[in-house]
Amino acid sequence: MFANAPDRIQRDAVVVMQQETVDDLPHIQQPWPAFEQLVGLRGRKRYAMADGRTYTACTPLRDGDDPEQLGLALGTLPGGTYLRGRIVGEPPQLYEQIGPGMTQLAQSADVDDSRPLVEYYRRHTEIELWVPV
Repeated sequence: MFANAPDRIQRDAVVVMQQETVDDLPHIQQPWPAFEQLVGLRGRKRYAMADGRTYTACTPLRDGDDPEQLGLALGTLPGGTYLRGRIVGEPPQLYEQIGPGMTQLAQSADVDDSRPLVEYYRRHTEIELWVPV
């Protein structure tokens, strides 16, 4: 499933602009187009966090960003140790690999349930899946 063997990474916390929705597939698909239009993701990092209740689309806060004017909230992408797996492919089939990929990673580690699962969209054909450990 993964492009390379999963590895452990250490990440610092990052302040982000974010938009939350319900953590189920029909709701997850809705905010991305509007979120991308609001923040202009060209040249920006794009993340998502999921905790089983909420799904949060987010991007790191930059100087000059005004989340309130955009109707977005400020939040934090938690730091710490993560088990990372990379999936590759063409959308929309790539997105169908996210759930199974997260499940596979979670089954191979002691998951830290106090932090969310993270998706890092490196390219339109590559997503890093992070499971907190």
